[in-house]
Amino acid sequence: MVCKPGGEPPAEAVFLHVPVGALHPGHGTHDPTSGTPERVPGSVRRTATTDMLRPDGLEGVLVLRGAARDLVTHLDGHAEEAATATMRAEVDYTDSWALRLLDTAPARPALAAVLGEGAGSGLRGRLRRADPDLSATPRGNLLHQLLDDIPVTTLVSGLAYAAGRAHARGGRGERPTGRPLFGRDNCAGFADGGVLMAQVDRIGIPPLATGPPAGELRTEDELGWHELADLPVHGMRRMRRTDVVPGPVTTVDVLFRDSHVRPDGVETVIHEYTLTATVDEGVVRTLDARPQVLPWAECPAAAASARRLQGMPLAGLRSHVRATFAGTSTCTHLNDTLRSLEDVTELLRLMPR
Repeated sequence: MVCKPGGEPPAEAVFLHVPVGALHPGHGTHDPTSGTPERVPGSVRRTATTDMLRPDGLEGVLVLRGAARDLVTHLDGHAEEAATATMRAEVDYTDSWALRLLDTAPARPALAAVLGEGAGSGLRGRLRRADPDLSATPRGNLLHQLLDDIPVTTLVSGLAYAAGRAHARGGRGERPTGRPLFGRDNCAGFADGGVLMAQVDRIGIPPLATGPPAGELRTEDELGWHELADLPVHGMRRMRRTDVVPGPVTTVDVLFRDSHVRPDGVETVIHEYTLTATVDEGVVRTLDARPQVLPWAECPAAAASARRLQGMPLAGLRSHVRATFAGTSTCTHLNDTLRSLEDVTELLRLMPR
């Protein structure tokens, strides 16, 4: 199929023949943020990133490189690192999704028990059983966030794999092999009859998620984020920022982003949410989720599900979201964002008095 000059390609063409830079006509919200708010005296900022890399080529091992930091900005404005953590995981992506290597700082020897097991569904439970005290210290709490992202970053990295293979085939997509897609009606983006599932039902090939160019998040504040390396072509990155700001009630400001570097070297945003919440006495009082970038037209409606957490205690939010947020009224990536709010309890302990 050939696009008319200046026109959008038909839905079937976008994955069957993918011009670099083309946007799927069924895409969702495209309003990526840029910049990062200034740090407020008396606040705490957590930043966490996971880079999804294939240094040996698309068919090689998937390397997940994680880094995270908690930064306290004291009342007089000076900043202090409260905790840092790093992780390197290697996943046999094109075969069994087995976790072949896991190096962490701080070192957690008990986590060796999960090696050889799958990096997808069930890994979070295996991590908890292997190391029940993982989150008991500030550095362990940070590391837990990086490890908790392994299943979904492994899954999300499939976009770079599919896009890279399509580019190598002259832009032609292919039927997926290996691990299946998420089940039908698992979330808003996989709704029966929606953009994604309709194309799968019609031609058996899922559409390729596309996104707008990424706005730069780093600013002149050298401490605004922990150190970030440049991403290579086919690289992906999950970025998280959580600011906990004092006031009559505590304000929580969150950014969540997944980005992808296209074959032409342009970094694009695939998923992005921002959240604003207020917390008092360990309870979520208000919560507003704003979809900034999402891949499919059905996805943005899931943002309303975030308000279900109003009135809920921070303690136990991870397990509550995992147990109750499912189906087409929810979004996998919003759920990952909401689950991280439980860690606000740890950040509150770091706030200057």
